Amino acid sequence: MPGVIIILIVLLVAIPVGFLMTMTIVAGVLGWTVESEVDAANVGTEHYDLAHPGAGSAA
Repeated sequence: MPGVIIILIVLLVAIPVGFLMTMTIVAGVLGWTVESEVDAANVGTEHYDLAHPGAGSAA
């Protein structure tokens, strides 16, 4: 019976928490790596002005 409880805890708690923590790290690394490319593609647009309030043109 204790084995069943341990397996349930792992399936219901440990695996989902581990997955969410891993995907958070993956999302952060992905955002960090594509940031400069996306900024270069959007310079002069409203999207860039909204993302960088101090660097955009004040119209």
